[in-house]
Amino acid sequence: MFTGEYHHNLDSKGRIAIPAKFRADLSEGATLTRGLDNCLTIYPKKSWLLLVKKLANLSIVQSNSRAFVRFMLSGAKNTDLDKQGRVIIPEYLRRYADIQKKVVIIGLFDKIELWSEKRWLNYRADTEKKSNQIAEKLGEVGGI
Repeated sequence: MFTGEYHHNLDSKGRIAIPAKFRADLSEGATLTRGLDNCLTIYPKKSWLLLVKKLANLSIVQSNSRAFVRFMLSGAKNTDLDKQGRVIIPEYLRRYADIQKKVVIIGLFDKIELWSEKRWLNYRADTEKKSNQIAEKLGEVGGI
């Protein structure tokens, strides 16, 4: 399971080092794609295959379903860690997430998010301010 927040720098070749404690779960391969909230998401092979199966079951007659499938799959890139535990982030994905140099790596259960440091700090600060209201709304729908 992926958890935690880690700060790393993108190197000149567009590579980012994945935290050592995450690497074993990515050893069979991974998929890097656009994530929600303008971040990137890395799915271990097993998690990616489960997500793709769910996406394949969405209705093709609903425009939102088609749009979301296109969003997720058109940007997807299968990847492996190199010997130093790094992945290459293609330019089109760096542009999408506004990743330039400083990257925050977030562990989220079965996936990893990559954020530009600036966007992450803004998002985190905003979410921290609203945490009580968010928790209350989740409690209302039985989420917590």
